[in-house]
Amino acid sequence: MTGHILLVDDEPAIVKALRPALRALGHEVTVAKDGTEALAAAMLGDPDVVVLDLGLPDMDGKQVIRQIRESRSTPIIVISARHQEQEKIAALDEGADDYVDKPFVLGELLARVRAALRRKRSETEAPLRFEAGGLSIDFGTREVRLQGEVLKLSPKEYNLLRMLAESAGQVVTQKRLLAAGWGRSEADPQYLRVYIGMLRQKLEERGGAAHMILTEPGVGYRLELPNFT
Repeated sequence: MTGHILLVDDEPAIVKALRPALRALGHEVTVAKDGTEALAAAMLGDPDVVVLDLGLPDMDGKQVIRQIRESRSTPIIVISARHQEQEKIAALDEGADDYVDKPFVLGELLARVRAALRRKRSETEAPLRFEAGGLSIDFGTREVRLQGEVLKLSPKEYNLLRMLAESAGQVVTQKRLLAAGWGRSEADPQYLRVYIGMLRQKLEERGGAAHMILTEPGVGYRLELPNFT
């Protein structure tokens, strides 16, 4: 199983060892030497896995994790010489999926990359439909029905509802919703509030309820449906 790997490390020796090893296994490899390059590559290159050192010359690696997680679920494997438990916990809390101490065994890290690719592959093989509480979404045709009636949504309204449905029962942050609706997490949150209001109105008009989409103040929104498991 191969993929596009974003390797973020400013140590030439690490890059010299990892890049050919990953390429030998058939992976495409992009190298970033600092946080700025890493964020640009993560947003534009859409890698399958990010292998990230925390000690970067321009910013802490945890900041890179935080910013990637605002709009991407890309698996992130941290490689770091920071062995303190609190550093590991902080990186994982920011959204890292795995943590490997430096110095590391090359075979172990490559195995971690393969495992991350398998998880990503299983997650992308998502259901083609969402059904719960009278709400039905066909992700292939983008048709939305509520209580059997077709719900006419604008592209932005559909993208927001799909994002909420894919995380039904869980809070979706404003930044993730802004990225889904407007393509950038820095868009004005007021846009989001307006579209959520319109979406709630359409749900209510078609036999749903305005409180299907709950507000988590200061955080985001959550789709709450009966009989959802």
